[in-house]
Amino acid sequence: MGMKAILNYRGYALLTFFSATTALAISFMLKASIGVSPFDASNQTLSLLSGIQVGTVSIIVNLFFVFGQFILDRKNFGFRHFMQIPLSMLVGVLVNFFYYDLFGFVEFNNYLIALIVFLLALTLTTFSVTVVTVLNLITNPIETFCVALTKHTPLSFPVLRQIVDVFFIILSLSLTFIFDLPATVREGTVITMLIFGPMMGMFIKIIYPALTKRGIIEEVKL
Repeated sequence: MGMKAILNYRGYALLTFFSATTALAISFMLKASIGVSPFDASNQTLSLLSGIQVGTVSIIVNLFFVFGQFILDRKNFGFRHFMQIPLSMLVGVLVNFFYYDLFGFVEFNNYLIALIVFLLALTLTTFSVTVVTVLNLITNPIETFCVALTKHTPLSFPVLRQIVDVFFIILSLSLTFIFDLPATVREGTVITMLIFGPMMGMFIKIIYPALTKRGIIEEVKL
């Protein structure tokens, strides 16, 4: 029992640490200003439009997805689902801290440097998200919402997840053109959509055995 508790603490410590590195990486992807993932592009556009900090927008949007899960699948809405709320708040608050406060002075005026920073940040984001995914301690708001939605529609999870990304892109582009906002859907968005999945698959092959060897994953799944 003691060992199980210790390993669970290790799992949650890893979850917290890599949630923080995810927030850090997202902040630098935003700083690079060459486009971000569909979700982050939508959040950044809404932030530019409303004046609300981008991390706060992310929290609000994620809470909508968590609420949607509860409405669609309340019978299976458990602790892991509820914990999406504090985790989303943690990441959002850290994005605000890194982007506006700690690195508020940082700008990349050279395109090549911005591209390099973006690629490094994307790699860190992918690695961090992979660790969080492999730990499987807390579910992801968007993905879990799509899973819940499959129970009410004939569409499969991959199709629904793609529809959500398309929605974010359309929303971001529409608001950008209507209100003449800086573009957040750019080449970085395309790069993210093309290499995030394959890179995550590569990292899973490294991270899963490493955590399994240390017994963290088995204990967490109990």
